[in-house]
Amino acid sequence: MKIVVLDGYTLNPGDLEWKGLEQLGEVSVFDRTAPQQVVERAEGAGIVLTNKVEFDAAVMARLPELKYIGVTATGVNIVDLQAARERGIAVTNVPGYSTASVAQMVFALLLEITQQVGHHSHLVKSAGRWSASPDFCFRDRPLIELDGLTLGLVGFGQIGRRVAEIARAFGMDVHVHTAHPEKYRQSREGGGVRFVDLDTLFGQSDVISLHCPLTEQTQDLVDAKRLQQMKPGAILINTGRGPLIDEQAVADALSDSRLAGFGADVLSAEPPAEDNPLLAAPNAFITPHIAWATKAARLRLMAIAVDNVAAFLKGEAKNVVN
Repeated sequence: MKIVVLDGYTLNPGDLEWKGLEQLGEVSVFDRTAPQQVVERAEGAGIVLTNKVEFDAAVMARLPELKYIGVTATGVNIVDLQAARERGIAVTNVPGYSTASVAQMVFALLLEITQQVGHHSHLVKSAGRWSASPDFCFRDRPLIELDGLTLGLVGFGQIGRRVAEIARAFGMDVHVHTAHPEKYRQSREGGGVRFVDLDTLFGQSDVISLHCPLTEQTQDLVDAKRLQQMKPGAILINTGRGPLIDEQAVADALSDSRLAGFGADVLSAEPPAEDNPLLAAPNAFITPHIAWATKAARLRLMAIAVDNVAAFLKGEAKNVVN
């Protein structure tokens, strides 16, 4: 069967192999595919893999041989699932592959804000400040200890639970808001956290980290009103989805020093426009959607994506989302 990978570069920029997929059919891999190229490149394919290339009803209607869309990510909002279901096209995703890596990024961002490693390293190496110091040490920004602080988690899926585990190792108290706390109260992960409503979480947390899905209810969850609920000098982390926050409101809170810092690996538009207000905001630390992209995570992603295809070809489809 003909298999087409439409945007394979971010998954495999050259340090992985497509060998596992190539054993399952005739494979064509494209680094990137523009919307107007989708039909031409996927024509005749029974299986298509995509990360960010969208599949709506109109595109599917022009690909009569398409039987399977494999999303090489966990979120599947790029595919019209109802249209795929109506056309008998299976849609799969890759859950859980990046849990450890994204949780690691949460603390990379948080520690950069609280310990100011990059800032002080720059002053030592490029500005000569340590060499010119009259004392054995110097610091020109406050340093913050995590032990004893309260971390508020919005969402308690696999990544949220891993973040809670790491936070407790740092000595942090963990508050959680989730739609279904009853699922976790008696679990090992839920035993060391306090489940609270959203108002309590925003009002009592020193650090808030977002791990909920993007829905109509959670879009702009952190807006100007929510930011006013937060403690003065609190920290906000977003490794979930960019539109969970009102970017202008967060930038304003940073400019007014109501937020001590903001760390994000995701923005509302990616790549961002040059006038995105967060790019010029003080104490905003933005990484280019790389939390998922460690080699270990990408190896897991590749293995699960290939396994999904193999299972589908055997008539034993797994990780189907429609």
